[in-house]
Amino acid sequence: MSVSRRLFLTLLAASAAGCASAPSPYRPAPSSRSGGGFADIGYATWTEDEPDYRLYPGDEIEVSTPTAPELSKTVKVGPDGRIALPLIGSVMAADRSPPELQAALSQAYASQLVRPVVEVRLSQAAPLKVFVGGEVAQPGVYDMPGDIDALQAVLMAGGLRPTARSREVVILRRGAGGRAMMRTVDLAKGFRNAGADRAPLRRFDVIYVPRSGIGEVGAFMQQVRDTLPIGFSYSLNGQYR
Repeated sequence: MSVSRRLFLTLLAASAAGCASAPSPYRPAPSSRSGGGFADIGYATWTEDEPDYRLYPGDEIEVSTPTAPELSKTVKVGPDGRIALPLIGSVMAADRSPPELQAALSQAYASQLVRPVVEVRLSQAAPLKVFVGGEVAQPGVYDMPGDIDALQAVLMAGGLRPTARSREVVILRRGAGGRAMMRTVDLAKGFRNAGADRAPLRRFDVIYVPRSGIGEVGAFMQQVRDTLPIGFSYSLNGQYR
């Protein structure tokens, strides 16, 4: 089953979860425990800082070896997060920045080349996607047609259901070190006021529209983490998958 398909099914399943109370926007969410026995989730403090670009399945990269140009190759990060290269075979690329991957490849080629000089450059990023779930008409994974906000993402997903709690829409984002960050946004204001905060989105943000609260987000976040590709995950409670 593809990554997008698994995430789509996760979003559908999460829309039926239970509810509780919500924190204020731009504050880290409190730890929550669902009735299903999910572990407490400690969210990192929300920040708008732009983290280093990290590779993801579908990204196309150029791997150059100036001292052995016959080994230079353009490769695409596979669904399992890996790339295949001459002499060294399969290497995990997902969730590494280009400089981190470059260092790892230089080390891997050290046993094969006298001067293992490796250069890595992102040549084409995979389509930017956001995940929209909960009380929307069509939960799923959507390509970002440029810079969009949470309101536009909800509209792409068919709009809100009558049961949606539009004043406490949840935004989940992967922050520095893979830590999950969470904030809420009042999209009810966004529908009425063009100048209201509509939460500009970034690549792979998760927009979750609860039914009557955000207590189910803990369980939902666990499910999102469990469906991400190998080598690319969120950190929960400071622990990595």
